[in-house]
Amino acid sequence: MIRVFSGIQPSGIPTIGNYLGAIRNWVTLQEGHECLFCVVDLHAITVFQAPETLRAHTREMAAAVLACGIDPARSVLFVQSQVSAHARLAWIFNCVARLGWLNRMTQFKDKAGRDREAASSGLFVYPNLMAADIAAYHARRVPVGDDQRQHLELANDIAEKFNHDYGVDFFPRIEPVILGAAARVMSLRDGTKKMSKSDPSDQSRISLTDGADAIALKIRRAKTDPAPVPESEAGLADRPEARNLVGIYAALAGSSVEQVLAEHGGRGWGPFKEALAERMVATLAPIAAETRRWLGDPGALDALLHEGAIRARAIADPIVAEAERIVGFLEHAAPRAGFGPGRAGNP
Repeated sequence: MIRVFSGIQPSGIPTIGNYLGAIRNWVTLQEGHECLFCVVDLHAITVFQAPETLRAHTREMAAAVLACGIDPARSVLFVQSQVSAHARLAWIFNCVARLGWLNRMTQFKDKAGRDREAASSGLFVYPNLMAADIAAYHARRVPVGDDQRQHLELANDIAEKFNHDYGVDFFPRIEPVILGAAARVMSLRDGTKKMSKSDPSDQSRISLTDGADAIALKIRRAKTDPAPVPESEAGLADRPEARNLVGIYAALAGSSVEQVLAEHGGRGWGPFKEALAERMVATLAPIAAETRRWLGDPGALDALLHEGAIRARAIADPIVAEAERIVGFLEHAAPRAGFGPGRAGNP
């Protein structure tokens, strides 16, 4: 089976946007692919994280991913920092990638903002670590949204340069798996901005553990415009909030935007929002219950993630060890008796 890798940042309980845009697609990919799914805590510390918050968010994200349908019997779910191959290969890729390539990465410009000089160097070389995440497993497919396409192109550039520089055909080319409907769920308060947990308004997002009352209230308060629900997709032009709500409904229903508009077009937003809230509650209620079950037993969750890391290491360590050999590093070897640090005979 073709190997697939994907990662998600430990930012706490995911939103409906994370679910519809990424996690739900992961569940589908388990059919017919060898999947590795990673909570990327190394990526998270490109901006400062309070240690206890990072640990809590890592567990919350892992619990939610499992609750959404990732099956640890079929897929490998693990935490990035527990597999050293990622950091080892990332350093090699730091030395392969060119500064000019990284300077063209638009996400760094967006995240660093105007105060570029204050951004961490980790944020700048973030794409190299992302490339290493994939290459460490010789993964050939990666599910990505439009905002990650540029990083995937860079990952292929790095792999090709490594192969060229060392005269090998070692790292395979990566193919994107383009995410499906509602890959970019927007804020409920501003249809021009992506739904985000960093938004100061809790009313801008739906979390996977929100209860029925919270969901109904947030959907009822979601921004719309005075015109009714349009009867065709053309009627959504220049109406970002309307397009967002209709797109979310279509994704939850597994139908097209046109089908949703054929059913609800011409009606006011009140009845539509009520129908959207009911569908959302039906989808999220079992996910919320299962997430809480996992978080209620952190020992079992940590054990599952530990087992996933062991399985991930079994794949990544030989690949990265070979990359290190190709570069010219000495092979790893256990110290001989009598020659360890602090022992007599230490040279």
